[in-house]
Amino acid sequence: MDNTIVVTGASGTQGGATARALLAAGWRVRALVRDPQTVAAQELARAGAQLVRGDMGNRAQLETAFQGAYGVFSVQPTMGYPGTPADFTIEDELCLGRNVADAAAEARVRHFVYASVGSADAGHGIRRWESKAELETYAKQLGLPLTILRPVRFMENQIDPRFGARDGVIADVIRPDVPVQLIAGTDIGVFAALAFTHREQYLGLTLELAGDERTMPEIAHLMSRTLGRPITYRAIPREALTDKGHDAVAGYEFANHMGGWHADIPSLRERHPQLMDFATWLEREGATKDAAAQKSA
Repeated sequence: MDNTIVVTGASGTQGGATARALLAAGWRVRALVRDPQTVAAQELARAGAQLVRGDMGNRAQLETAFQGAYGVFSVQPTMGYPGTPADFTIEDELCLGRNVADAAAEARVRHFVYASVGSADAGHGIRRWESKAELETYAKQLGLPLTILRPVRFMENQIDPRFGARDGVIADVIRPDVPVQLIAGTDIGVFAALAFTHREQYLGLTLELAGDERTMPEIAHLMSRTLGRPITYRAIPREALTDKGHDAVAGYEFANHMGGWHADIPSLRERHPQLMDFATWLEREGATKDAAAQKSA
């Protein structure tokens, strides 16, 4: 086995961050991408990653990409999230995730790091999160040498108009007095690289990942201060969600009545002292990303 990690979803938020963190840590990276000509893919190539054209729906392509690899970072699209095709279903996600796990088992990789979601198995009834709990179980049943990372809400989503601030307003189901946990994509990548680099410490672990905990009005205030434009928060009442589907109502109950996410941020900061809070992320990354988004809008 060489020191090569195959990163699926390498042109996305988590995969891209993982590829960059692995390269910085001295690993070789095979970045699995559907289109090597995208801006994100080309940036990874310039950083030193080997681009491998492949589709997680194609088992033969996965088996070829995984040959001789030490490890695999597995992440799949999530239905209804930014960047995911509109016709993408939960069954599609399960199919892709099982393909990756099966191919990794066939290749006998020494470490399989799966990117799940915070509180995946908490009994909240949110189907597009429960699918990730199913994939966790599937990887365990295959006997893969496994680490599970469960990131909470992405900091990046707060500046995405599809999920966050739009026309100066963030609208969400979380009550103004309820704290919500956040994690930067960059830090997800760091934890993935730590898992591969310190295999014995991370093998068998399931880590809930967050870097900050803020109420939504606090998030809006920090964004206003750093981005230089007024942003306010508007809470969406439960009764407005009845025609938005089961997951919308279940998400309201999870955030407001089940306690939401519960990552142990101080413990995570012991593992990764540079773990970013939301204000730090805004200053280091968010303001630049926001300016680019505003320019292209």
